[in-house]
Amino acid sequence: MARTVGDFFWQRLKDWGGSRVFGYPGDGINGLLGALQRREGDIEFIQVRHEEMAAFMAAAHAKFTGELGVCLVTSGPGASHLLTGLYDAKLDHVPVLAISGQQARTALGSHYQQEFDLVSMFKDAAAFVQQASLPSQVRHLIDRAIRTAIAGRKVAALIFPNDLQEAVYEDPPRAHGAVFSGAGFSYPRTLPWAEDLQSAADVRLPNQ
Repeated sequence: MARTVGDFFWQRLKDWGGSRVFGYPGDGINGLLGALQRREGDIEFIQVRHEEMAAFMAAAHAKFTGELGVCLVTSGPGASHLLTGLYDAKLDHVPVLAISGQQARTALGSHYQQEFDLVSMFKDAAAFVQQASLPSQVRHLIDRAIRTAIAGRKVAALIFPNDLQEAVYEDPPRAHGAVFSGAGFSYPRTLPWAEDLQSAADVRLPNQ
């Protein structure tokens, strides 16, 4: 079986150290859920009772572990239920990646059932939000979203149309306009200036 965009997403998340996702199933994310099931448990899926709890639990995971929190929901109302939990993550400065489904690319703009403008909806809560449109675009979107979330301790959101999730994955072409990225991030080592160290060493208590 050819590797799908859904298969690639979970492998890339694993490459970034992801091991757990909180979510609620829906037909808008069947391609992602099917790909996750094919991985046979190396990424834990915790099914919540409501999409809002997926975002809160991802934020709590980030707060208590220091790791990236990940939540997964379907399109439309499922996605809108994430917002309260994502604002909690934003205001508490913890890294959370929100993954949402969307209607098929061929239906977008037609006022299709449960078609929301998810980019506009997420953009106040998320420091980075993009909707994928091509398989070859997915790699750099995942990398940039996760790097933004981890480096800035922010919320990032990615939106995957349901037909794209099951499309055959393609690497970016070696052509003008393609973007190449890699997984991995290290916090920079920050050292004080020598004069600041000396100022701290020169501090004396009043009775000295």
